[in-house]
Amino acid sequence: MAKTDGQKDAAPKKPRKLGLLVGAAALLLGAGGGFYAVRSGLILGGAEAAAEATADAPAEAHDPAGDAFAGAGGDGAAVVFLPVEPLVVSLAAPAQGRHLRFRAELEVDAAHSAEVAHLMPRIVDVMNGYLRAVDPARLEAPGGLADLRAQMLRRVELVVGRDRVSDLLVMEFVLS
Repeated sequence: MAKTDGQKDAAPKKPRKLGLLVGAAALLLGAGGGFYAVRSGLILGGAEAAAEATADAPAEAHDPAGDAFAGAGGDGAAVVFLPVEPLVVSLAAPAQGRHLRFRAELEVDAAHSAEVAHLMPRIVDVMNGYLRAVDPARLEAPGGLADLRAQMLRRVELVVGRDRVSDLLVMEFVLS
């Protein structure tokens, strides 16, 4: 029997909902498994490891000799927190009229604190130049602050030396 153009084989349609449900279930299982792995410490150290690290770290004491804070770092070496002069930067063209108020401190090995403090004008200049050049959209992005912090720490390390500054702590970051 010959089929005409009007006649077609009606193939049964597969239910699309089944695939959607299987995908959603796999997604939930994967997310739950990932959460458990991170939380229990199987991946990335977990929340308990971070809590233990902060509980074991001694409190930092204020150094009355200056504006630096002295304490003990994670490796037992004494560290000093040197404040960086607060910056107010006018943002680039797409956000004309907007400003960024930025304040940070540098975590420095106590043995190198005098050297880093001596180079503070260069550090402020590097930070000021970088902040003025950053696209305002990057500042407002969800991971923008972490990226900004890493980029600025890298530039500070270029000025003072890689082994002099161990971290840059953002104390104030206000877009207005």
